[in-house]
Parts: sequence; C-alpha cells; structure tokens
Amino acid sequence: MSVILEVRHVTTYLYARPVRFSTHRVLFRPRAAHDIRVLDAALEVSPASSVRWIHDVFSNSVALVDPIEPAAELRFTASFTIEHQGVLNHELPIAPEAELYPFTYSADEQIDLSGFMQMQYPDDSAAVREWAAQFQPPGAAMQTRELLARINEAMRRHFSYAAREAVGTQRPALTLQTKAGTCRDFALLMMEAARSLGMAARFVSGYIYDPALDRSESTPSSAQASRDAGGTLGSGATHAWLHVFLPGAGWVPFDPTNSLFGGTDLIRVAITRTPEQAAPVSGSWDGMAQDFLGMNVEVQVRRLDAAIVPTAMPACPAT
Repeated sequence: MSVILEVRHVTTYLYARPVRFSTHRVLFRPRAAHDIRVLDAALEVSPASSVRWIHDVFSNSVALVDPIEPAAELRFTASFTIEHQGVLNHELPIAPEAELYPFTYSADEQIDLSGFMQMQYPDDSAAVREWAAQFQPPGAAMQTRELLARINEAMRRHFSYAAREAVGTQRPALTLQTKAGTCRDFALLMMEAARSLGMAARFVSGYIYDPALDRSESTPSSAQASRDAGGTLGSGATHAWLHVFLPGAGWVPFDPTNSLFGGTDLIRVAITRTPEQAAPVSGSWDGMAQDFLGMNVEVQVRRLDAAIVPTAMPACPAT
C-alpha cells in the first residue's frame, strides 16, 4: 500500500553583514524509481539567485545555486511531495549463489561495484573487520541477509544515538570506541563493515517519516520527544542509511539507526560513495570568519491524505 509524504526542509545561514557567496550545491530532490514517485517539488532561495540543475556522477539531481547579490542571510527552502510504494528487504529474493555468506560477485559485478567495495578509512580497517567478524559463526556459512540483519540490529541495540550539530561524520573507529553517534556515523560504520566483508555498500541520505510527529506539532522539540520515548531516531532532521548490493535483490536498504530494512519511511535523496558527497547544502562565502553567526535547519515530514495531493508536478523553478 502506497503512502503520500510531504517534506519541507529549510536551511538558513546568518551573517553579521552582507557577504558574497560562491556557487552552492543543493541536494534535496528525491530519487524517483519504481518505489518512489515525485508528485511535486520546489526550491526557493533568498536572496535572488540563478539556479541550474545537473545530474552528478551518481545520477543524483543537484541544484547549482548562484546568489546574485551579497546578503546577510542565505536561505534555502526545499519542499516536495512523493508517493512511496515501499519495497521491503525481505521481499527481495537473493540469487542462489549469494544466499549464503561468504559469496563472490561475478566478474562484471566486481568491475561495476569496485568503487563501492573499497574501505574509506584504511587506518580503521582492522578495528572494523574485528567488530564485523563477531556476527559470523567461525568457519561456518550463514544466510547473507541474516548476517547483515545481525549487524543492523546490533547497532540499534548497543549504540546510542546522539544528535550532533558539528558538520561532518566521525571515523568508524571512534564510533566503535564511544558506542555513540549520529545516523551518518552509524551508516558509515555499517557501510565500512559490509565492505570489510567483501560486499559493495553505498551511502544514502534523505529523510525519515516518524508517524508520532503526525499526532503532534512537527517541531524540533516534538521530534526530540519522539526520540526520548523510544520512537523513530533521526526524525526532524535529514537522515542517513546505506544500501548493500546483493545479487538478485540489487541494492538493499539498511538503516542501522532504527533497524529498518526498507518500507515507506525512508525517503532517499542522494546516493554516494562517501558521506561527504551527500551533503544537503555545500558552498562557500567571501568575508571575515567572525561574520558567520551560525546556521539553522528545520525539517518537517508528514503524511498527507489522498484528497489533498497535488494533481500535477510542475518543474522545479529557477528562483
């Protein structure tokens, strides 16, 4: 059964005086496919800017934004409505040769997947390999999906979610040491763990729908209340998870923050090789360091009734 979801994402940068801006890359438009259909999408930018759209090396839709004049505030307001069909991990059969781990990709798959099989942090590889090895019985084969499910579930049970305002993703070794991190940290650690096991994995960023927020005001405080009550982690902000390539099933989603395996709650926007390539907004400005006063991010995700779904999908405006 499909659901209709609406997302509004506002990112605001504040400065002490008007400054000039370089081209900013904005990743917000969902990746449409057989399970997600984009019904409506819009991007508004203040101050007035020129906007052009491209596909990056991963075929993500990227808006290149060039603010025309200096300003003391730079604001991106992204909004979209999607129909989400939701494909569950367990409904996707794996090819017989990959049902049991360990398995080997075909020669063609190894060529196509090579960029997603190399570990990103070589210095952390020993710690990651040792941690990942505990989920497989010594000297015995096991179901490939079960192995990944064990890692996914272990992170949800034994790692603590801790929202962090600082930009970037912490190293996998630090996540293992502290047993804490953000959704981006958890996605990176499991991605590196899958790669250490010889599987191809890629980073996914987007949004997550929390039904609890439909029953209250969709504000940062209500999102925190939902997390405190043991609800969906990562709601009220951008979210991150990963895909692992399993022959026969293709790219399969895993959300170690919430121990999810797909469904209709994960709304993908960007798919990349590294977390840094999936930044929702990236760019620079020209001014003194003390001119920067801070930034604010607001994300709201809610479910819509079919009666109020947009009937047409306009092109993303160049505002």
